[in-house]
This record gives sequence, C-alpha cells and structure tokens, in this order.
Amino acid sequence: MHRRRRTALTVSAVTLVAAPLLSACGSQAHPGAAAVVGGDRIAMSTVQAQVADVRDAQGNSAQAVQATDQSGQLVRAKLHGIILDRVLDRASADAGVTVSRAEIQQMRQSAVAQYKGEKGLQAAVLQERWLAPGQIDAFLREQIQLTKLSQALGADPSSPAGTKVLGDALAKASKALEVDVNPRYGSWDNKQIQLGDYKAPWINQVTKPEQTPAEAGA
Repeated sequence: MHRRRRTALTVSAVTLVAAPLLSACGSQAHPGAAAVVGGDRIAMSTVQAQVADVRDAQGNSAQAVQATDQSGQLVRAKLHGIILDRVLDRASADAGVTVSRAEIQQMRQSAVAQYKGEKGLQAAVLQERWLAPGQIDAFLREQIQLTKLSQALGADPSSPAGTKVLGDALAKASKALEVDVNPRYGSWDNKQIQLGDYKAPWINQVTKPEQTPAEAGA
C-alpha cells in the first residue's frame, strides 16, 4: 500500500505496465507460454486465470467501473508479478531465506487490523494492487521475503548502499533464471528487474545507482 498509510504492506511486487490482451498463440520457441523462467513455462492460461480472478472481484466491487477503467494494464502487470515471484524465490533460496505459513498469517492479521476488517483489506488491495482475494497471501509472502532477504544480506533498504545490495542480489537471481518472455509482452531486464520499460516504485529504489557524495548533498 502507499507509504503514507504506514501499513505493513509497503512494498509491491505487483507492477502496473501497459499491455495488449493475451492471445492463444505464443512465441515460436515456446508456444502457449507467456514466459519461460528457470526452464519452467509460465502458461498463458496461468496469467489469464489471475486476470479473470481480478475481473471477477472487480465485478463485485462497489467501485467496479472505476476499477475496470484503471486496469487496462492488468495483463502484463500479472505477468510481471509472476516472473518477479520466481526471481524473489531464487534470491531467497540463495540467501537461505524461508517464509512460514505462520508468518503469512501473522502479517495478514496485522493488515486486516490496519484496514478495519477483511473486507476493508480486500477492497484496498483490489483497488490499489489489482489483487483478488485469493492472491493476497502470495502478495504478503513477497513482502516478508523482501524484508527477510534484506536482513539476511545485512542490507538496510532505506539507505542507498542497502538498496544496491538488495538490487544486486535480485539481479543475480534474475540473470541465473534466464528469463525468456514472449516478445509480444516485451522483454525482461535482468539488471532493472522489470518487464518492458516500467519500474515499480520499490524497484526504482532497489535498482537505482548509489548516490555520489555530491549528489547526496545536492
């Protein structure tokens, strides 16, 4: 969620990028695949299922029209999120980081309290992160992974040096996975950890170059 809300949900691995709709045909090298990550195919049907879940949730929302109008970028947002999940998993495994079900439940309880109930949480993440109710726990898991990964690396994500350490770890994991995206959705940038030319706010912080003393004092 937005930083001004001071909630535990401060980092989003779900990005909002413009895209055409998925079609039945894939790339020649990987027909039917939206991407291949670490040798594993991400089927177009997997992306479509996530999109459909969000659309269903929007259809039941009091702000359905507004939510639908704002989510024309939804397809590639979901593909980006799936790829980023795999990158986080690889970086976490490299650092010996694991996330338990109990940790996810604890963070969900905190989020529910922050938004004054389960319905409040669901409405907020649907509008702000395009997450269907069934996608919330996966999102929370990502937030915990990022926090624990930073701790394992001894990186302070609030500092330029810390964000560089975290960004380097994610970039290394991304490169190792040899991400191959169907060209119709763009290409994956290992260094910037992004699909196409979009950067999520937290990615901007993680991957930006460390400031020089002169820049820091500007």
